[in-house]
Amino acid sequence: MKIINFSETNSVMNRYLYELRDTLIQADPMRFRRNVERAGEIMAYEISKTLPYAPSQVKTQLGVATVQLPALQPVVGTILRAGLPLHQGVLNVFDRAENAFVSAYRVYSDEEHFEIHTEYIASPSLEGKTLILTDTMLATGRSMEICYHALLAKGCPAAIHLVSVLASKQAVEYIKQAFPAEKTTLWCGVIDPELNAHSYIVPGLGDAGDLCFGEKL
Repeated sequence: MKIINFSETNSVMNRYLYELRDTLIQADPMRFRRNVERAGEIMAYEISKTLPYAPSQVKTQLGVATVQLPALQPVVGTILRAGLPLHQGVLNVFDRAENAFVSAYRVYSDEEHFEIHTEYIASPSLEGKTLILTDTMLATGRSMEICYHALLAKGCPAAIHLVSVLASKQAVEYIKQAFPAEKTTLWCGVIDPELNAHSYIVPGLGDAGDLCFGEKL
């Protein structure tokens, strides 16, 4: 499996990650959502370089130009709800893509133990297609795996791109075992060193869903 960690090279992504972590800037949910979205735009641009291309001719006012265009459009999938701004960022780049959505949430048996439940799925056929699956925070990796297996009911993709703004080292190791290595690429804004007892990424940034959309009951 190929793993792309954007924090290993200096780019404008560092500014977005800084603002996403900063507790003062986090107080503005619109700014928080937009920074997640911008991170998605950067990662989608990089993913676009991996797709197959074919020449296409376009008529201009003065002649005909040949342009290399993507030979396929991916399916952009997201895990509700925190993944929505990241999904939008990817969709801003792949504006002709099909879309897929899966709901996933934690159900706690006590303060430290939980299971991942899914309730809703909407997806086009994935058979033989390129799937870009987004989730803002990759803490344990279990939500990503469970949602991927739910989407397999819609067909088996030929290529998989997993997109996350923040991931833990534990999640990365889990994903490496849970997904088919020969066709999966993991794109992360940054990989943080650990999880706390509640399976939140440390240092992380907090609950991305709450910061985007308000605290849930």
